[in-house]
Amino acid sequence: MTLARAIASRLDRAAAHNLVPLCDLKSRKGLAYLLQGIGDTKASKFKTQIQNPGRERLFFEMEDFAHAMADFVREHQAWAAPIVLVLAFGESLAFISLLIPAWGALVAIGALIGASGISFWPIWIAGGIGAALGDWISYWFGYRYKEQVAQIWPLSRYPEILPRGEAFVKKWGVPSIFIGRFFGPLRASVPLAAGIFEMPYLQFQIANFVSAMIWAAALLVSGDVIAQITEWLWRTV
Repeated sequence: MTLARAIASRLDRAAAHNLVPLCDLKSRKGLAYLLQGIGDTKASKFKTQIQNPGRERLFFEMEDFAHAMADFVREHQAWAAPIVLVLAFGESLAFISLLIPAWGALVAIGALIGASGISFWPIWIAGGIGAALGDWISYWFGYRYKEQVAQIWPLSRYPEILPRGEAFVKKWGVPSIFIGRFFGPLRASVPLAAGIFEMPYLQFQIANFVSAMIWAAALLVSGDVIAQITEWLWRTV
């Protein structure tokens, strides 16, 4: 089964999610998906809170995307590291991260580490490298195109993002690369602003790679830890 077929089949089976027992950590609607909030109660709660149909559809499309990624990794564990690399790269690259937030899929894959026996180290290294490459390319775009980068789609749809990143970099300097990694809107704009201001290349790369490795570990470990805690609670209660 290819990745495209896995995503398509997941979308086709979305209506059948509530038929799979939630208490089975090994099931397709197991703990990795609970971390994404797809339980019937939580899903209905979100559904009532989101009034805009477009936003509601986007929420569930992102949810299905995370589920499809976790499904594919569960069934094709040899692809875990490359997929995590691509997801982390897309989440860190300024333009792609605005279209497809991938952090939820990374947390879901992290929850599979204990349940499916996936090795932590290869996917951690892959996630760190992917995240660092995403910021590296964002830095290059900012360095190459300066303020004109704000006119590139899809960044042009969010005119407030780049000024926030510029203000943050002006205030914090090199540490902004590390701090901004852990905040969604800043993660998309801080590397661009660093390139625009021509932050020293070596200083940028040190902060970039160190923060990327910590960020990747935080997402993956959080999924695994929550999985273990929830499993323990289910067994004890």
